[in-house]
Amino acid sequence: MFEPPWTAPADVIGSLKRDGQAVLAPASLDTLGVTAAELDALKPCWHDLPPDGYLRDGGRYRFRRHGCFVADGDTLTLAPHRAHWQPLDYNALHGGIQRWYVPLAQEMVGSPAWAALLLGLARITSAFKGEQPWFIEAHPFRIDTSDGIGRPTPEGAHRDGVDLVAVLLVDRHAIKGGESRVFQAHGPAGQRFTLTQPWTALLLDDARVIHETTPIQPAVPGERGWRDTLVLTLRSGSFQGP
Repeated sequence: MFEPPWTAPADVIGSLKRDGQAVLAPASLDTLGVTAAELDALKPCWHDLPPDGYLRDGGRYRFRRHGCFVADGDTLTLAPHRAHWQPLDYNALHGGIQRWYVPLAQEMVGSPAWAALLLGLARITSAFKGEQPWFIEAHPFRIDTSDGIGRPTPEGAHRDGVDLVAVLLVDRHAIKGGESRVFQAHGPAGQRFTLTQPWTALLLDDARVIHETTPIQPAVPGERGWRDTLVLTLRSGSFQGP
């Protein structure tokens, strides 16, 4: 497994501007105004994710919830529950349909660490893209190996149609695989590495890079494993909709 290309906390904006990505180690999360120890209180929420009923490959390996927020300055507001929607241009497999997922658990939404994380990402995005309100969609995922293989990104390498994507590793249990791959959207350069430390944060400039994660398999044949992540997208202007 390749080690992530760690970003110095003082260079997050510079790295996003130069490379279209930044990778924060768990010890560097105070750059976002929160610590890994504070976020650990959210981990039980990943044991209560309903199955994703929209998988078009027939798989049963993905579990998730969904929530929407607006970050405006120092204020974070929970938006009315809405469908997750992406155009086919960005998601050829699951785009073009309204996907209604179960809302986020109250234990997550009401956590001070949760608010600090989202507002911290909004500050980073404003420093990078310009000060403005940010429309945030939150996706806690569990990908498991009950059927032998789990696909974190069944749609393949993609963009999300937003301004910033944040992928935080929450847990890896009894799996192999799950390599993160980030490529230039309009060029040949790319990197591959594996997130292994809980609360490592991969930040992506969605306009400049595409990303994917390779499938996972059980480390021990027949034994269930899983990969838990939190994906947060920040978009200017509005949420995506049909």
